[in-house]
This record gives sequence, structure tokens and C-alpha cells, in this order.
Amino acid sequence: IIFDPNVLAIATGISEHDAYAVNFIDACSWIKQHLPYVKISGGISNLSFSFRGNDLVRQTLHAVFLYYAIKAGLDMGIVNAAQLLPYDQIEPELLKLAEDVVLNRRPEATEELLAYAEKLKQAGTAQPEETAAANEAWRTLPADKRLQHALIRGIADHLTEDVAECLSIYPSAIDIIEQPLMTGMNTVGDLFGAGKMFLPQVVKSARVMKAAVSQLEPVIQAQKTKQTAKPVKILLATVKGDVHDIGKNIVSVVLSCNGFEIIDLGVMVPCETIIREALAQQVDAIGLSGLITPSLDEMKRVVQTLNQQGLDIPVLLGGATTSELHTATRLDPEYPGRVYYVKDASRAASVLRNVTDPTLFPAYRKETANRYQSLKDAYEKSRKKSDYLTLNEARKNAQPIDWVHAVIDKPAQLGIQHWVDYPLEEIVPYIDWTFFFYTWDMRGSFPALLDHPEKGVEARKLYDDAQALLKELVDAKKLRARAVIGLFPANSDGDDIYLVKEGKAIPFFQLRDQHKRTEGAYNVCLSDFIAPKTSGVQDYIGCFTASVGQEPFDLSAKARRLGDDYTALLTETLCDRLVEAFAELLFYRVRKTWWGYAPNEAGNAQDLIAGNYRGIRPAIGYPSCPDHSEKERLFKVLEVQERIGTTLTESYMMQPASSVSGFMMA
Repeated sequence: IIFDPNVLAIATGISEHDAYAVNFIDACSWIKQHLPYVKISGGISNLSFSFRGNDLVRQTLHAVFLYYAIKAGLDMGIVNAAQLLPYDQIEPELLKLAEDVVLNRRPEATEELLAYAEKLKQAGTAQPEETAAANEAWRTLPADKRLQHALIRGIADHLTEDVAECLSIYPSAIDIIEQPLMTGMNTVGDLFGAGKMFLPQVVKSARVMKAAVSQLEPVIQAQKTKQTAKPVKILLATVKGDVHDIGKNIVSVVLSCNGFEIIDLGVMVPCETIIREALAQQVDAIGLSGLITPSLDEMKRVVQTLNQQGLDIPVLLGGATTSELHTATRLDPEYPGRVYYVKDASRAASVLRNVTDPTLFPAYRKETANRYQSLKDAYEKSRKKSDYLTLNEARKNAQPIDWVHAVIDKPAQLGIQHWVDYPLEEIVPYIDWTFFFYTWDMRGSFPALLDHPEKGVEARKLYDDAQALLKELVDAKKLRARAVIGLFPANSDGDDIYLVKEGKAIPFFQLRDQHKRTEGAYNVCLSDFIAPKTSGVQDYIGCFTASVGQEPFDLSAKARRLGDDYTALLTETLCDRLVEAFAELLFYRVRKTWWGYAPNEAGNAQDLIAGNYRGIRPAIGYPSCPDHSEKERLFKVLEVQERIGTTLTESYMMQPASSVSGFMMA
């Protein structure tokens, strides 16, 4: 259901029309609050009808209107996306006037905007200028302003000459870092925090900052005349047993863009190393990252040890399995008042400032303690009220299947097969670009995201960069896709699945949902979908592991050594998507040929990404089979290490990081 509330013209000179934009924004809020599952559309161009002929003012009004309407819940706007201005690039005076009109802040706002529009018309600038000369107008600014502009926009083309000119103006190289460069970086941090700048832009800004500092470092060493204020220093580490660090690397870039000094210990870092280095480097805070559930136990060990040693270093926590509730209930009690959850990269700088600034910290600590206590109280209350079944009750409500009449397809090719250099060009079409952008903090469905009024311009730049890098990786064969799959006879016994290899039954232990369900809903377990031994029916199961090998780590590490975080992150995020695409392609070939239970499946890439096919591919460590330790048995069954070189850490994290493994079920 899509609601299409009226967008009517504002700034018409009729006072009754002044609130039409605010009315629409309020309508979006009301609809989303009371009807959360519907969508909202709007015909945006109607809004600026009274300014037809003045494209710059019309586009500004559209940009401002969309900025607030999207926040209120607007899902789709009918507008020429190619003629939208980025909100943060609107000239400040025009932006203020447009906001006053759109938000109906002042009765005289319409008259003032009309006067401004007339002034633009007389000056001959009613049309937005997109010439190369206009794009290069910033080159006429003073050297330090050019440096700031280059930093904010991520432009490295003129860095050498601008830095050299600044050296002739400023007393020392340190002054250049502390003044124009840090001012620019603070602007980047503020824009990112306010949602007016996107992660790819932030990473490019960091690249320019690193290049500028690299150019200044020899001069700083030669001058060494000035003591500078000590920057806030944070140690970052992915905890022991965990090899995934894309999120940590993004946080590192964001924090460096906000003027913090980063000490990155990398991945698989033991508790002892974290604490030893934190003390040796005299850091102001520690940032811990983790992707898998065993990482939570390792984080707990770190904060317990800090507490036991009587240390007083704030700890910031982040990663896919962390949450504010877990932090409040499980970690804060182990290190009271010193553990802070960071939801995503955009919040990292704000949290770090609050915990390291003596003037901000007392109030922030109290506010966090109160919030954590509320979470603990609510959690305890919900635990008492939660409707769970006993395990025996849940088992009685298992998914019923008539196995006597079920059609079971025997795999055409039982046993194991593997590849150590699968053709990358076959994998690329199956990449899910929506999740690629999600990793870059740009949420929205692909390809619609490329035309999003706020994110579209940067999304297209990122997509173009990704396509260029992907082509280079594939054409030059810089990556090797490796995989092993196995199809085996299998039966279930209660909640467990027994796979038969070379006559030996090997168990995979599954977990059953125990939430109390409504009438007609079942407490499912993966074993429900494999024929039980008692049925007398022979069933089958598939297992798989796929990796894009060590090469992504080597390539991203090389880019980082060259100071290019952007290319490093682009490589890592592309390889994560490639290995997921590889698993999707393998499962398609299993269904169509190697198992062959769906020989007529068309295999359209979009259908595969959307999961429009028969069967499931549950990955170990995810909700349907959450116990990571099951990977150990799967790796032995498939002889993964011997065949393709992928290994497990002590916490069952796969190495290399761009790897997936799990089951295939018909």
C-alpha cells in the first residue's frame, strides 16, 4: 500500500499556502507512526511551482524539502534526480531562506526568498552552473582555504602545490596540520555525523589528509621547534579468535578524520597484548571489535582483566554481534562505568569525545549509567514475562512433514568436489550490490540507491570505483576463488542431523526454537527438514565452504602501506560480496546439476539474490544454526584445509576473512 499525499505549491504569496510543505512532512510522520508497513510517495516538483523559470531556487527547495521529508518517512519522490542539488553544497544564504520557506519558520520568509530569486535572475545566475570553470572556482581561494576544500571534497589533484604554498605562509608545518587540515577534518566529521556526508566521501577525505601529512612529515622532522597539544589516542583491536576487521577499519578512518590518533593492533589480538600495548602507548581509550558470537566472551575477558588490574581506561565496543543491551547486562557489570557501546562508525567520534573530555565525561557517564540501568531493569522484567516453552514442549510442536509421501531427490553426484581457481567472471553477475552499499553505511535498495536524492551522487561514484577495481581484480586475475562442496546421505534423529560419509554417521547438532508460538505456527529446527531415521526414507544434505583466498588481505595491506585506506576498504568489501556471490552461484549449480532437484530452474541472478528458489543455504553461526563450533566437524567432513587451504581460528572464525560455510538443504 502506497500513500501519495498531496505536495502543493508554497511561496505563492497566499498565506494559507505557507504551511503546505510542513503539512506534507507532518503527514509522513503520522503515516509512518500509525501505519508503519505502508510506503509513502510524493510528487516533488509541485512544491516549487511558483518559481518556475528559476531552476536554482527550485532545485534548492526540492533538496531541502526532501532532506526533511525523507527523515519523516518519505520512501519515494517523483522528481528529476539529475537536477537535485546535494544538501550540503547549497550556498548558505540560499539554504537558510529555503529552509525558512519549506519549514514555514517566519511569515516574511516568502518575500525574502522572492527578493533573493530576483537578485539571482538579475545577476544571470538563475541556472545552476555546471561548467568546468565553475567546478575549478575554488582554485582562486587562498592556499589554506584550498587545502580545506580539497580535504572536505577528497580531491588530491593539487595537493603538492597547495601544501608547498601553505609552507611559505605558516610559521611551521605543524601549524598547517593544526589549522587548515584539522579545521577541514572537523568539518568532515561534523557533516558525517549530521548525515550530510557519506562514508565513501569520508574515506576519500582521510586519504587526502594522510597524503598531506605525509608531505609535511619531513618538514616537521627538520623543524621540530614546537610542542603541540597531545591528541586523544585510542587503541583499536579485533579480539582474539576473530579475523574480521572491515568495521574496525572504517571506524579507524572516521576517528582519524576527527583528529584522533589511532593505534591499530589488527585482528586476532589476545587480551594480554591489548592491555600491554594500551599501557605502553598511554592511550586514552581502547576500541574492541568483533564479528562473531565467541568474540563477546573475549571482550568480556578483556574488560574483566582491566578491572582486576585496577585500570581506568574507557572501552568502546562495536561489531555485528555487540549490542547496547549486551553491553549493559553482561559487560558493564564487569568494568562499571567504563564500557560504552558504539552502534556504528558515525557515532564513534562523539562517544570517544565524551569519554575522553574531562568536562563532558561526568555527565556522559551518568547519562549512560542511567540508560544501562533502564535496559537492565527492562531486560529482567521481560525475562520474567517471556513466554518460552520447555524443550520437550517445543519438540512436540516440530514442523510436521509427511515423509511417507514426500518426494526425495537423490543427488546426481554424491561425494566431494572442489575448486582452487574458479572463474571469477562467472561469479561477478551474482554480486548483491545492496549489501555492498550497506557495508559502506549507504542503506537502500540497489539500483534505486544510485538515483537517491541525497545519496545518489556519492553512491554512483562508489559504484563506478567498485566496478573499475573489480574489473582490474578479475582481468589481472589478482584473486582466486576456492570452494569445496559435498553431497551426502543424511537422516535426522530428534534435533540432530546425521550425515553419512564412507559408511560412518557424523552428527551435526542443531538448536530448536523454544518461543511460544501462535496456533498453527511451529517450533522449528533444521533437523525437521531432513527425513528422520525412523521414517525409513533415505534423505540427503549438502555442505560447503567457499573463500576468496589470502589475496584480498595482501592487496588491502599493500594499499594501506601506501596510505590509501579507500582502496583497501573497497577491496575488502568487494571480496566479501564476491564470496557471498560465489556461494549463491554454487548453490544454484547444486540445485540444477550436481544434486539436480531443480533441473529447470532459470537461474536469473536477481531471483537468486532475492532467494526465489527451492531450498535453503543456512550458514553456520547465523540464527538457524548459531553454534560456530559445528564448523569444525564440517571442515573435517569436507577436508577443507587440505583441499582449499581455508582454516579455523580457536573461536571458529574462518581464515581468510572472505569465507562462508554452511549446509545446503532441498
